[in-house]
Amino acid sequence: MTNPLRGEVFRLYKNLLYLGRDYPKGALYFRERLKTAFMKNKDVTDPEKIKKLIDRGEFVIKELEALYFLRKYRAIKKRYYEPEH
Repeated sequence: MTNPLRGEVFRLYKNLLYLGRDYPKGALYFRERLKTAFMKNKDVTDPEKIKKLIDRGEFVIKELEALYFLRKYRAIKKRYYEPEH
């Protein structure tokens, strides 16, 4: 019998993998860490614990988006404004 949360976990993995392409330390580094994190929790079967892990993954997505937004903001600021001394 398959877990009803399996599709949600798969979607989370794909979203994180997609966001990891622009990770500052490189996509390969991010992919290895992501795979390790998911493999560490592969034997979890309790739906409540799976939901907590999914929530944690959603939090990581928000943090990555904030990191990328900040990096983009700094690049734009650097291009258009003179450095303040």
